[in-house]
Amino acid sequence: MASLAGLLQLHGHRITGSDKAAYPPMSDLLRGLGIALMEPYAEANLDPVPDLVVIGNALSRGNPEVERVLDERIPFTSMAALLREEFLRGRESLVVAGTHGKTTTTSMLAWIYQCAAQQNPALEPSFLIGGVAENFGSSFQLRPTRTFIVEGDEYDTAFFDKGPKFLHYFPDGLILTHVEFDHADIYANLGAVKTAFKRLVNLVPRRGLIVAYDGNGNVSECVERAFCRVDRYGFSEGAEWQIRNLRHASGRTRWELWNGGELWGDLEVAMAGEHNALNATAAAALASGRGVAKEAIQKALASFKSVKRRLEVRAEINGITVIEDFAHHPTAIRETLRTLRTVYPLARLWAVLEPRSNTLRRKVLAEDLVASLRLANHAILAGVYQQERIPEDERLHPEDVVRSLNESGTPAELCADANTIVDSLAPRLATGDVVAILSNGGFDGIYEKLPRRLRERFSAAAGAR
Repeated sequence: MASLAGLLQLHGHRITGSDKAAYPPMSDLLRGLGIALMEPYAEANLDPVPDLVVIGNALSRGNPEVERVLDERIPFTSMAALLREEFLRGRESLVVAGTHGKTTTTSMLAWIYQCAAQQNPALEPSFLIGGVAENFGSSFQLRPTRTFIVEGDEYDTAFFDKGPKFLHYFPDGLILTHVEFDHADIYANLGAVKTAFKRLVNLVPRRGLIVAYDGNGNVSECVERAFCRVDRYGFSEGAEWQIRNLRHASGRTRWELWNGGELWGDLEVAMAGEHNALNATAAAALASGRGVAKEAIQKALASFKSVKRRLEVRAEINGITVIEDFAHHPTAIRETLRTLRTVYPLARLWAVLEPRSNTLRRKVLAEDLVASLRLANHAILAGVYQQERIPEDERLHPEDVVRSLNESGTPAELCADANTIVDSLAPRLATGDVVAILSNGGFDGIYEKLPRRLRERFSAAAGAR
């Protein structure tokens, strides 16, 4: 929503907005743009009455602004519908979708096109990403050129449109990364998730291109009836875009990329993790398939910086590294911890998790969550975010996760909130430790609170000497 607000402002509209409690990086982005942000929600926020209200999918009946919109019949729409009407119509729409990896992959694809525009200005992209791409310092860009790159979210669109947002985007080119059960609040089961992605695939025209991960059977099922060309990417011998000779060193990942059985080129990114090599390969495959030069793709990926809140180092204090990651699903947690094991092989790894996403707040993937957290040396769980809003028979009980971890040999504990975690954790951290803070929300400011407490601790210790 913040990114759309920025795009609309660039398009010449006057934008205001409301939120319950905004937090960085998007709150900082909005204020930097001079877009008025009102907190919390209130009917008076709609004075003077706007020409159009864009209602986000977090809002439902009972919200005071939603109720006033309906009472007074103020024109309203959804983020996805407005994006299509204002920006995608008449352009080439390149959509990146999947349960995992889409924000990073979308950022990589946009940066590839941006670098390619140095030789061909017509390739400079417009884009909308669900995170701040560090190469751009922004989550959006608007240009008068034809290409628009958008992160395709499978979550529902609005309280009045329960279909996934990505069905509004009508892709000419599509990347499909992973398909797993997620968003347990709106999808009943994996079959329902796959149906949504199959419908997206069915919107790609015959002249289009789909680039699909070959290491996931659900992805294979979703693309098997596509009407356009489908290129698979991954590690298998049958992949059109095959990763070979993957290696990590000094914080960089390098690999050979083979296309059609022949060496296409050598790629590298300044990021660790097999999953980031897959993300980069997907972006390279779609860009190449749409005519972007190989040299531009290689140069772009080598200079790609990452995305805010994706394995972002928030502080390094006395040899203790504090890292933030946008964790929303057990698989994402697993890949994050696996990557940290690669980058910091000798570290004592602490996983600090806030079960906040609509999937993690439910017990449906509790066993997978335990398996993922076992990759850490020590796990700390916060209480489930707004647990009272989850039906009793569906709730995740973090004490059960903690018990399972302890029984399996991974020390774990439950703390009520961010302040309790900081009080417990800060005195125990030692030089060489790595702390991975995992949440898809603000986590009550723990990203600032823990480093501040560590600085106070070591400052006091230095003064005592």
